[in-house]
Amino acid sequence: MSTKGDIRGTREWAVAEINCSRGCTHGCLYCYARYDQVVRRQLVCDSEWNRCLDLQEEVEKLHPLYDGQVMFPAAHDIIPENLESCVKVIKNLLDAGNKVLIVSKPHLSCIQRLCQEFYAVRSRLLFRLTLTARNPQILKIWEPGAPGYGERLMSLRSCFERGFATSVSIEPMLERMDVVAMVEELLPFVSHSIWIGKMNKIDSRVVAGDAVIASEIKRIRLEQSDEQIKCLFQELQGVEKIRWKESIKEVVGLDLATEPGLDR
Repeated sequence: MSTKGDIRGTREWAVAEINCSRGCTHGCLYCYARYDQVVRRQLVCDSEWNRCLDLQEEVEKLHPLYDGQVMFPAAHDIIPENLESCVKVIKNLLDAGNKVLIVSKPHLSCIQRLCQEFYAVRSRLLFRLTLTARNPQILKIWEPGAPGYGERLMSLRSCFERGFATSVSIEPMLERMDVVAMVEELLPFVSHSIWIGKMNKIDSRVVAGDAVIASEIKRIRLEQSDEQIKCLFQELQGVEKIRWKESIKEVVGLDLATEPGLDR
């Protein structure tokens, strides 16, 4: 059930969202941040967005102790080009005493650097790595510049084996028919949770630039129909670590969060 005070999006996970860059080289077709900054607010053009530029003022910013879990990053990713800036921001957040949720479509080299840098304070870090599908053809269409599934899985395993708390985001799920099998493969390396959600606001965020993308949009719509979502919910209902994003909670009749940052 949805009410006026419901918490949506990343606020389910964190009380604050921190960023230090503008743009992203991953080129995900469904990206809400690109839509917000390039299309809606016209802060940058496409070519600038695809370069990923550090916002030096945000990199240097000293943060307070927030009253709950903090998410970093929210509107870009951690990539080799901005890695050192991201390390600095995470350190500033941790130095203030914060618990930090790191969300990324992970590059293995970046994850290894973060694990090395923050091993001593790993109790205050939670890695939530985004793995949306296993099929390389699907990933190439929807997330053309992001690491492949194999590298993301290796990153998850690397965090887990080093003793960090680990979580997965399957949002948006890009291949509903493979979600259950993918969850089974991921679970041995997940200590916290696996979040599953639909692709949101397809009409406004995704441009059907050619026949391939148009066909993919049609497939996604069919695979995240209410009927399919209810079937998926039943298939995974007994898996303790599964969490459902609000896009699915509304379909299956679960209450939405009413406080930010509960992460459950």
